[in-house]
Amino acid sequence: MTKIGMIRCEKNENRCPLTSCIKSHDQTVQGFSGYDECSLAGVFTCRCPGDNFTEMVKILKAKGAESVHVVTCSFSKKERDGWKIGNGFCDKIDELARNAASEAGIPVTKGTAHLPEGYTPEVFK
Repeated sequence: MTKIGMIRCEKNENRCPLTSCIKSHDQTVQGFSGYDECSLAGVFTCRCPGDNFTEMVKILKAKGAESVHVVTCSFSKKERDGWKIGNGFCDKIDELARNAASEAGIPVTKGTAHLPEGYTPEVFK
């Protein structure tokens, strides 16, 4: 069983209780489909401009996380015809994920629930 951490964006914390992200995690679908089984190691909320993102990944790793996933709304936006890449809440998410993965020594994946059509979760190592 793989222990997974999640990091969400402060810009959506008062509108979304992560219901779909946790459901996708528990059912190992969408962004978690590459795992046989998952257990949730913890969840953090990133605050702009993301200065503590790497520290959150390191803490999740210390709590047993083997991988960290960044919620889909950080890099995608819901439109009339579904979720589309771009215009997410964080324009620095690639840089934050890349740096955190490198410094913490743990994979950081972009994607949880509501993956845009044709999107394969990007993994930074």
